[in-house]
Parts: sequence; structure tokens; C-alpha cells
Amino acid sequence: MKNTTANNNEIVLMGHGGGGLLTKKIIEEIILQELNNPILAQLDDSACITLPQKDIAFTTDSYVIDPIFFPGADIGKLAVCGTVNDLAMQGAEPKYMSLALIIEEGLPISDFRKIIHSIKETSSAAGVAIVTGDTKVIERRKNRSALSHKNDSQHEQEGGLFINTTGIGLRLPKVDVAVSNARPGDAVIVTGSIGDHGMAVLNLREGLRLESKLTSDVAPLWDMISRVLEKIPGIHCLRDPTRGGVAAALCDIAEASSCGITVTESSLPVKNSVRGACDLLGLEPIAVANEGKAIVICSDNDKNEVLRIIRSHPLGQDACIIGNITAEPAGIVLMKTRTGGERIIDVPTGEALPRIC
Repeated sequence: MKNTTANNNEIVLMGHGGGGLLTKKIIEEIILQELNNPILAQLDDSACITLPQKDIAFTTDSYVIDPIFFPGADIGKLAVCGTVNDLAMQGAEPKYMSLALIIEEGLPISDFRKIIHSIKETSSAAGVAIVTGDTKVIERRKNRSALSHKNDSQHEQEGGLFINTTGIGLRLPKVDVAVSNARPGDAVIVTGSIGDHGMAVLNLREGLRLESKLTSDVAPLWDMISRVLEKIPGIHCLRDPTRGGVAAALCDIAEASSCGITVTESSLPVKNSVRGACDLLGLEPIAVANEGKAIVICSDNDKNEVLRIIRSHPLGQDACIIGNITAEPAGIVLMKTRTGGERIIDVPTGEALPRIC
């Protein structure tokens, strides 16, 4: 990544958002340098794109995670993956994205470069083009919570970053993966270990200093999901278990489909490091956020082939069947515990892990 700024200590100023020479500087020397393509290069107020078919998926999201760098990823990679994964969960190939950057004055220019470079690498890997965007600079916030690895004075001098994205994708023909499509007898598959992202961010932000290596699972899922849909277009449901984790996602599916869901606690794929951190803090891995996993619901006849396809992909090697769809109790998720009991899984209340995305 070429660095055109001689002063490595340069920070974002309010003037960078004023629409003048400083704005032009960060757009041309950082954003366009990394993300340039024929549509974005026009720098118009909106992008004109041509779509070969009418059946599209359209999503938008905002990312306010603090800290903006964390083990395994950063806010830039998170923003791209979050958007393309939302499209993938509709059976849509990600094609175009917008990128709106709200920068807090004081953010080191070097950090801003790293984020934009991360966006470039992730969007390229995901096959999505960033075709329009916006930058705004806001005044430095007061009383930001200091991170454990920085002293208060250093953290106070640095600014943060917020990102808003919008994504457009082309839906595959004859694919309907709405959460209301679950049917009794279906299998419930999760594509890998759960709780990785939420615990990695919590460990860093709260200065827990847990010795276990906790790393976020942020990743774009379309390549893996597309392989499943190409072979088995009759997949019933797709859902990414982000905020609220697998628990919230399953509760949404049960409610939307008016079916019950039974999961087996011993079948949940949880890394020892995540399980240990959750036990220490009194959290349940099933309710902790993920950013690189999907829940796939398919007919019982298709489950073994679906599992084989997912496991053949680098992002799905730890995939497993965690439960099944039932007729009753409608709208309720039940967990068979390790001790042989059974309990209801509710939608998590409040925000146990704030700003995980």
C-alpha cells in the first residue's frame, strides 16, 4: 500500500470534512487509491449501474464498533462482510456497495489508511464493487471509554470512525430462503464455531486480558453459500447469527415459520477459548455474536449433502447439525441440555455485548 503522506503522525481534522482541498486530499490519495473503479472514479453524487435482471436484494447497515481494530479484523472488514453476508442470506450474489465514512477528528491518518486498505482487500475477495460513498468529519467525542492497551491521554487524542454501507445483490433464480420457510422435519446446520466475534471484541475492549487466544470470525460468506445453493437450490432458510447470536436467529426463524426448534447443547460447536471466556463472564455461547457464520435450514433428505458441501469450504470445516425443526411448540426454541433436561431459549434481552458491530 503506497503511502503518499510524509507525516506519519498526521490526523484527521475537521477541515477534512469541509469539502475543500483537505477533503479532496483524502478522497484522491487514500480512498480512490485503494478503491478506484470506473464507476466510483466519476465521483458523481450517485452511481449509475446496470443490472441484468430485476430480482435484486437490497440492504443497508451501520457499524459503530469500538475499538475499530480487534483480533482477526477491523471495522472496515466488518462493514464489507456484514453487508455482503446480509445479501448472501437472501441467496443474492453481492455486486455493488456504497461506503459512507463518518470520521471523528483526531483519527490518525495511518489508521484511516489501514481501514481503507482492509476494505479494498475484503471487497475484492467478496467480489463486490464499491461504487459510491460519502465522507463526513465530526468533532471529537468526549468521555470515550479508554481501552486497556492505551493510556487515557493517548486514547483521548485519537478519534474514532463509523461506517454506513448499502449493498445490492442479484438473487439466484428459483431460490427462496426466507426465515418463514422452515418446515417440521428440517435439519438445522450452523457453518462453524459460535461466539468467536463477540468474545474477541469483549476481551479487548474491556481489558479482560484472558490468556486464551480469542479471534473474531469476520468473513464474507457468499462463496461458501453460493456453492450450497448451486447444488441444492431448495434450501429452506438462511440466517446469519450476528447480534444476539444463534439464540436470536433461531427465535426469529421459529416465530416467522410458526414452528418449533429443538437444538442439542452438546452439538453446538464452541471453541474451548470461547467457552472458557463465557463461563468466566456468565455468558452463553449461543447468545454471543458471530460475523462469519450462517444458519442453514434444509430438508432432512438434503442435510448430509449440505453438510458435505459446507465442510469442503475453508470457512465451513467445523460445520455441524445442531438440531431440527418441529411442529410443536410453535414459535418456541428448546435446548436439550448436557444433563438430559430441556429448557427454553429466549431472545437475549438488552445488549450484553454492546457495539460488537
